[in-house]
Amino acid sequence: MTADRRPPDPTGAATTADFVHTLVLLRQWAGQPPLSRLRALGGRTTAPDGTAVDALPKSTTSHVLRQTGKLPRWDFVKAFVTACLRYCDYPEELIPEEVERWRAARNALSAPRTPPASTEEPPPDGERRASPQAAAPDAAVGAPRVDPALELLARRVAREEDRARKGLLSGYNIAPLSFGPRPDRTRDDGGAGEATADLPAIGRFFSGLRSRRLLVVGESGAGKTVLAIELVLQLVEPFVTGAAPGGAGPGDRTMVPVRVNAARWTVGVPFERWLAERLVQEFGLAARDAARLVRDRRVLPVVDGLDELDPEPSTGPPRRAIALLAELNRYSDLCRRRPGPVVVTCRTDRHAQLARARAALDDATVIHLHGLTVEQIDAYLRARWPDGHPCAAQRAEVRAALCGPAGPAVRAALGTPWRLLLTVTAVESGADPADLLHADPGDDPDGAPDGDPGDDPGDDYGDDYGDDPGAAAERIARRLLDAYVPAATELAPRAAHAAAYRPADVRRWLVRLADHLRRQAACAAAADRPPPGMTGIDIVPHLLWPIGGRRLVRALHGACCAVFAVVAMLAFWTGSAVDRPGDLRDGLSPEEGLTLALMAGWAVLATCLSLSPWPAAAGGRTNVPRRRRAAGGLLGALIGGPVGALGGLAGLLLTGGRVFGPGFAVAAGTAGGAVFGTVIGLTAAGRRGAPPLGAGETLRPVSLLGFGLCGALTALPPLRLADAGPGPLTLGVAGAFVLAFALGVIFTIATGGWSRDAELAHPREALHRNPIIGVGFGLTGGVAAFLVFLLNQDVVTSLVCALVGAVTFGLAFGAVAWSRAMIGLVVAAARGRLPLRLWTFLDWACEARLLRVSGATYQFRHRELQEYLTAAADRVAPGDGGRTHGRPPETSETSETSASR
Repeated sequence: MTADRRPPDPTGAATTADFVHTLVLLRQWAGQPPLSRLRALGGRTTAPDGTAVDALPKSTTSHVLRQTGKLPRWDFVKAFVTACLRYCDYPEELIPEEVERWRAARNALSAPRTPPASTEEPPPDGERRASPQAAAPDAAVGAPRVDPALELLARRVAREEDRARKGLLSGYNIAPLSFGPRPDRTRDDGGAGEATADLPAIGRFFSGLRSRRLLVVGESGAGKTVLAIELVLQLVEPFVTGAAPGGAGPGDRTMVPVRVNAARWTVGVPFERWLAERLVQEFGLAARDAARLVRDRRVLPVVDGLDELDPEPSTGPPRRAIALLAELNRYSDLCRRRPGPVVVTCRTDRHAQLARARAALDDATVIHLHGLTVEQIDAYLRARWPDGHPCAAQRAEVRAALCGPAGPAVRAALGTPWRLLLTVTAVESGADPADLLHADPGDDPDGAPDGDPGDDPGDDYGDDYGDDPGAAAERIARRLLDAYVPAATELAPRAAHAAAYRPADVRRWLVRLADHLRRQAACAAAADRPPPGMTGIDIVPHLLWPIGGRRLVRALHGACCAVFAVVAMLAFWTGSAVDRPGDLRDGLSPEEGLTLALMAGWAVLATCLSLSPWPAAAGGRTNVPRRRRAAGGLLGALIGGPVGALGGLAGLLLTGGRVFGPGFAVAAGTAGGAVFGTVIGLTAAGRRGAPPLGAGETLRPVSLLGFGLCGALTALPPLRLADAGPGPLTLGVAGAFVLAFALGVIFTIATGGWSRDAELAHPREALHRNPIIGVGFGLTGGVAAFLVFLLNQDVVTSLVCALVGAVTFGLAFGAVAWSRAMIGLVVAAARGRLPLRLWTFLDWACEARLLRVSGATYQFRHRELQEYLTAAADRVAPGDGGRTHGRPPETSETSETSASR
């Protein structure tokens, strides 16, 4: 990849060779896309005979990039440039401008030119020096240069924040937020409060701060996350549009803003290290580049949700938030003499708690988000429902409610962008604004929707709140939250071939997810090192299994894995055919005892592994070029083949040639070693700059011990068939154990322990890879078992036993997280707690704006919605299919979960 912020500039190419070289640089800058990928992105073109052909055939592209004496055709250049830019997610609206630059550069080279007269003798060929344009055709003199990793991070940040913004706003319309140095006063005076600036000015406001440290404070739903997203997009815009980025820190150093969720921080982890880990895990940077960018202060951290670190309701000082503030206060700038640039968002009540605890963000400017005025609400509705829109007539009804007798309560209820969006969604689904926004307390019992089984006619809000405008605003807000799930369900129907979701089912499933997040947050707070993604806001697919019942799911998972382990061992015992059932009736010989002990030990080990509290799903690698994977596989085969042949000869030596001859030893050893090497090479292949993690972070002793036992079992049948003595038997079994243990280390690192090359992984990516990796473990070991079985069985029997053993081995030993998640999902669906097709439901819920994707996790669209559904979970009796009641007595399952918290 080039070192410049913009794509390579072809206008500096003085010759055809320079022009072709710049094409090569463009491909490198885009991340070295494979030729097959370029062909797909290049599209089709029309040949002279009228047939449609690929614009970028692989052979043509390879030839053009190698030859330097002929100017490429314009249709090829246009398709190639467009494909490279699209591969690296270059902004679509800027691609025509880049294509036009290449057209101008090519036209300049294709036009006839008269060489200028020169009295200077040309230098000899050996002393010819490349011009600055030829050496760096994409660098303008004096142009600022940006680190390629920084530019890559900027593009990915822009794409992620665009996705998050649309997920929150259902489009581009946004309520006109305003902020000022003092708390909100607009709700009491009908809109006469003061504001320093509005949302479009947040970027300029932040750039004008001397310390570049900002604390954003606002009520729940006031738009803190929206403001943080807008700030990130405004600051990152110069990087993606090509404009010279302004300074975002002392010394005008270019910095890329990165929004990170405070709830994912773990107490005791240094902030710099945690921030670098976020860049790796959420934005796919290489660990080395992430650490360097953080160290050099090229990243502006935007820490969103400081209030989400500690559970609600608070039982004391917010200790985790205080600890994070202490870390942020230790975070210094590049010169280490001033606090480092940072942006933090926090809810008003949490900010007040921190102030009482004398905890603050040092040297930070504090701004408060103001509530929406009547004029701002009206302006938003006019933008969303212009004249001619089906809901345009409802604008007047909303304004009448805002200005009517209950105006103070309605203004307080709709004073945040989130509440306003709840109203808009309900009205667009067909609700009457007058029914939603009235302040009459007579028909909102127990906070449950009209007609809900939880309604209690004897419980009346009027008895509790009277005519207090704040209480009336709370009733309106609860009514809006009640209406949101049914409205969103109606506005987002499923595809024509799928049955529509029922609002009652959607609500029940979301309540279960919200309650799971509450329990998950408690588990994370109690754990020293909680699994990645275990927070109070992140819905991680492979961590959802406790919804089915913690004890029941773990017991079923352990039983299933025990069955798989026993089946795998029986397949091995049958395939090796060293012992017969009748042989065991006369007592166990030492060799038979050793075999049974190894088989039983592995089965117990696999069962214990399945009982682990939180099985992890490794992320693996994505977006690795096929050429690099093929090269890795070929290199692995070239190394593994000779090593396997040496292992076969060692087996020949230990067995004394009584079981197989030299030919079989070399052939089988070479084949087995080549398969092992190929698989390891394919999985270990990655892009440059993706260093491995430490052994302590990737390797698990129980798993590696299982690999070693499998290796010892595989070596045992040939040694027993050869009647090897105690010495060769011990040496062969121990050597196979050590070799298999070492292969387990390599395999574990190769498949899951390296830093990910994924740009932005989908939340189900890790769970999807887990069974593939697990079965890959099994099938690779099945090759060695098949070669051993051939010594004493026919080909068909050996193949069947090897396949059965390999698959069951993979499911019991390698796909632990996937097995646990699937069992938990089936149990939860059988108990009516989740839909059986959960992944389809989660994706639909994102389309319906009930959930959203945040990096590699799902989240509720807004924390207030999550808290509202969590409160509703207190009225759901276990096993009742989601009917609401008073809070039930604690069952054994509830007691267990509480104890785990």
